[in-house]
Parts: sequence; C-alpha cells; structure tokens
Amino acid sequence: MPKPLAPEISTWPDEHPQLIGSRCASCDATTFPVQQRCPKCSGPEMAQMLLPRHGTLVAWTTQGFPPGPPYRGPGGKDFVPFAVGLVELRDGADAVIRVEGRLTASDPATLRFGMDVELTMVPFATDDDGQDIITFAFQPA
Repeated sequence: MPKPLAPEISTWPDEHPQLIGSRCASCDATTFPVQQRCPKCSGPEMAQMLLPRHGTLVAWTTQGFPPGPPYRGPGGKDFVPFAVGLVELRDGADAVIRVEGRLTASDPATLRFGMDVELTMVPFATDDDGQDIITFAFQPA
C-alpha cells in the first residue's frame, strides 16, 4: 500500500487531496507547511487551513541532478530529471499562497508561465519494502 512522504502536509489519501497550510489570525498571512508562529508578525495564533487545489504556474525550472539532503528519491543512474514549479494557489480571484512543488510535466514545450495547474499525488520513490512513497505535484489543469 502506498504511503505519503510527509503525511502531515496533505489530506491524501482523500479522493481530492489538499495541502494543509496555516493562517495567522492577527495578520492573515498564510504558510505552507503549517507553522506554529507567523513569519510575518511573529504572532502565535496560527490555525490550520486547507489550501486550494488549483493555481497558476508562476515560474518553473528543470531539476537535472539529484537534490541535496534530505532528498530521498532515486540518485545516480536511476535519477530522472523533473520539473519544479512555483504555483500561486488561488481562491477565486484571490491569491492565497505560492507553493513550490514538482510538476508532472517535464517537457519545456508543454510548460508555460501562467498556465493553470491542479494538485495531484504522484509516486516519488520506493521504500525498502517495495512500497511506493507518494508526494504532491502539480499537473496541467
């Protein structure tokens, strides 16, 4: 059975998983992942919130080499380059937060700034028992 890379950051295995962030009750700053104190005003009144599933691709690049620690995916000859994007998650017309994450499309010809994307969950690696480890990514909407 697949298991999440970081179970505390999303509602997976829900059918339509969402990332879990937090919002400051004092200044309305939104964070991902959840934080106990507000990075904007240092207030302690952070409440968990579910982040929108849809957003806009603001920036992207291709990761052509294995990231440094704490990366737990394949390396060496097993490493496959992947795209990483900065996605602005929106609630209607209002921007909520920008989140960095993997993109399911890695071909530069298919990616463009401003394209609509949607949260999905994808296999990231396999653990020692052969079970898939799942992480979040954004796919073209």
